[in-house]
Amino acid sequence: MAKHKEKKNLEDQNPSEVEGKMGESTKKKTKKKKKKETHTVTMETIAENPNNISPIVGYFPSGYDPLTNNNDGVEELSTKLYRNAKRNNRLQLVVSPNGSQVDFVGTNYSGEATSAQLCTYSLGILDKETQTLKIVPIAANKIIRLEPRVRGLEVQETEDPDTAKQEITAEERNDKMRELTQKYTSKKSIRQARKLDSLRQQEDTGNQEEFDRNIAGAINKEALEVAVATDSARNIPPHDLDATIPQLAYPLDRIISKGEWDFLLDIFELTEAGAEMTPDLYPSFVCNRSYKLEHIQDEDEKKRLAGIFSFITHLVKFKDKHSMDGVSSAKHHKFPGILSQKFTSMFSISDSKRLPEEKVTLLINYVLVLTLFADDFRSDPSDIAKDLRINAVALRPFYEYLGCKLVREKNVVLATLPVPLVFPSVRRKRRR
Repeated sequence: MAKHKEKKNLEDQNPSEVEGKMGESTKKKTKKKKKKETHTVTMETIAENPNNISPIVGYFPSGYDPLTNNNDGVEELSTKLYRNAKRNNRLQLVVSPNGSQVDFVGTNYSGEATSAQLCTYSLGILDKETQTLKIVPIAANKIIRLEPRVRGLEVQETEDPDTAKQEITAEERNDKMRELTQKYTSKKSIRQARKLDSLRQQEDTGNQEEFDRNIAGAINKEALEVAVATDSARNIPPHDLDATIPQLAYPLDRIISKGEWDFLLDIFELTEAGAEMTPDLYPSFVCNRSYKLEHIQDEDEKKRLAGIFSFITHLVKFKDKHSMDGVSSAKHHKFPGILSQKFTSMFSISDSKRLPEEKVTLLINYVLVLTLFADDFRSDPSDIAKDLRINAVALRPFYEYLGCKLVREKNVVLATLPVPLVFPSVRRKRRR
């Protein structure tokens, strides 16, 4: 019934009224169906040129619009760009409307520009005649916020982030790192951080008695006191002149302290996982003797040998890092924090980042003593000489200086360590 009523109503109306309504509906449809303008363009990306300034993009957060403040529709503006003389990447943009005492000032290094930015800004310029789209990077990859400032009044700028970083003390930095470690890192990293803190506290409090108690073993303390006085003179690791077995001639606990063993488990974990050690990450000496770990059943003994291998690796990489010919091999090597501090103080790295000649000798002596432990005091020096970038023949005087004796077995020269230690006398040339 409703449909019939609608038809009757349309019939009762005038034809002109019906045509008018139909025309209005068709106009609405035509408005909706506007043709989209399409262009087939050639894109061209223009790289940033250090000799020319890239386009600068800024905005007015105050609502100021330079296009609506003049009768002609455009207001004359004076735009100036300032660059820091010492830091070329720091820019300051000043926009000054003519006849106004207010300047709009923005920088790319303070305020909003210091917030995290996860994208890259570019400016696209479309030329319809040539059908090209040019994409140009903007200056400093920042959209500068232009804040109004009254001309002549001094405004206290926000603190420079670089100076703020410098004012943070070492204790505050350590506290922040400790908080981040507790919140976001793994349980293993948290345990290592706690052990490192306990070691630092022992050093800071000067608890030398507890430290000596931890490293004390079957070692002749009187001989060690004499050895400490001669260590610096001979430039060799700590030693015991009255030792009756080779294992005590150079006490291992004096070379690797008790707290450092927990940071030398990388090779042990690799072997437990069944992974292989590659020569680009580990010295050839360690790679050629990794099979020894597979035959050791005792877990503590396996960790001890793997820790010696790891300590040798860090020493070799530390030497490469601070030498001319081995920087590339140690570029991606990660040193535990406790060992990095120990090596830096032990080998006294200078401002030039190079090891002094006498400290290179000391580092080599430490490596050779550890290789004796790894080879049960019958060591073939050929592969460690390759890792230290020294000729095997040139390495023999180092062994002799440590009190070792070179023997030949089946056309192979082996370094052994007879006890008690007897050091060769230093030969000096007579002056005429």
